[in-house]
Amino acid sequence: MDFMQWLLTAQIPVAGSALLLREVLGNAFGLASALGGMARRVWAWPVGIAGNLLLLTVFAGTAFAGAAFGVAPAGGVGSATLWGQVGRQVMFLAVSAYGWAQWHRSRSAARRADGTGRSHTGHDSAAGDGAVAPRWAGGRARFGLVLAMVAGTAALTPVFSSLGSYPPVWADAWTFMGSLLATYGMARGWTEFWLIWVAVDVVGVPLLFSAGYYASATMYAFYGAFTLAGFFVWWRAQRREARRAAAVASAPLSAENTAVIA
Repeated sequence: MDFMQWLLTAQIPVAGSALLLREVLGNAFGLASALGGMARRVWAWPVGIAGNLLLLTVFAGTAFAGAAFGVAPAGGVGSATLWGQVGRQVMFLAVSAYGWAQWHRSRSAARRADGTGRSHTGHDSAAGDGAVAPRWAGGRARFGLVLAMVAGTAALTPVFSSLGSYPPVWADAWTFMGSLLATYGMARGWTEFWLIWVAVDVVGVPLLFSAGYYASATMYAFYGAFTLAGFFVWWRAQRREARRAAAVASAPLSAENTAVIA
């Protein structure tokens, strides 16, 4: 049995049942990515992408394993197909590439900043110790996020239903849209993206448990508390860096810094 076939079929026995190894690994990468995101580290994005690739094969159920290697998970483990979750992983790959580029660009600008907190282009650098500076999305963006969440869920529910997604299909569509919006918000540095994840977990955990994806459901239940904590971590960082930026703006520039900015 080659490595890929082993990875597709390997299981971890748990209390008379079993968990797919790649589901556990995918969620472990996801947790590491979430920790990196809380600390605003660029490496959070490629680590998350690795987890997304693994989980994409999990939620495709028997469709992926059968099409790729002519095998299916034994004992019904990982047999339910959640097309919303599959699309969610594909979406993660695309938006994570965008977020990776955004945070890398922000970190590069911060590293060019001098001791006054101003970049060589003359703009304030408020990213502090992280790759991005947390900020509120603003009223218009918040309204757009809520509208997109509701409208997207309504539009995708019949699509996923026609594809045979596991019921209740609206929950699959909800987790897909919420994940899309939360990942986009993270890439933009909007502190509210953590609250979108909370909304995703409230619906996603029962769905995954009912579909038999116990490792993912357990991890998502943990994420519910973790994402709420992440919101307050980013909120505190936002307030701290706002004070730092205000102090920098009020401080007189040295002759050397004035020359750099000019």
